[in-house]
Amino acid sequence: MDVTIYEYSKCSTCRKAVKWLKDQGHNVKQVPIIEEPPTVQELEKLVASSGLELKKWFNTSGEVYKALQLKDKLSGMSVEEQLKLLSENGKLLKRPIVTDGQKTTIGYKEEQYEKEWA
Repeated sequence: MDVTIYEYSKCSTCRKAVKWLKDQGHNVKQVPIIEEPPTVQELEKLVASSGLELKKWFNTSGEVYKALQLKDKLSGMSVEEQLKLLSENGKLLKRPIVTDGQKTTIGYKEEQYEKEWA
């Protein structure tokens, strides 16, 4: 199966996810999330295919999230504003993001990958 993974090469969790996917025989297209974050239009599709609410897409433990004080600001922002923010800064996105065009997962937990990508 062909999958695309938005990942950060220095992130050990992302490296584990890439290895797991390749070990399962997936053809993995790696996209550097910091240099090439998904566009607003891509994010709309990814979020919809994940079934998750938008706030789950934010990397809440990241420095940029904390520096921008988004914990207090997100609830007052529109969906469009949140998507624009995520598309402009890959460090704000929870990673890795894996998609086959039909379904999308964020983060890496082996149990979840077994269920979704095995």
